Amino acid sequence: MKWTDTLDIAIALCEAHPEVDPETIRFTDLHKWVMALPGFSDDPNRSGEKILEAIQMAWIDEAE
Repeated sequence: MKWTDTLDIAIALCEAHPEVDPETIRFTDLHKWVMALPGFSDDPNRSGEKILEAIQMAWIDEAE
């Protein structure tokens, strides 16, 4: 997975952290959790607020 695979990342985060409300996640934690996902292999410096926000929004949609 790469940073641009927002839906795949959101699904993986739902499975890895089912107890977490994605609306309350801090971007610093979100960044760490994405980097720790199995199959994630992208440069940590390629993410930014816009990408993290897109991942968070996709995660919120998946959690509903």
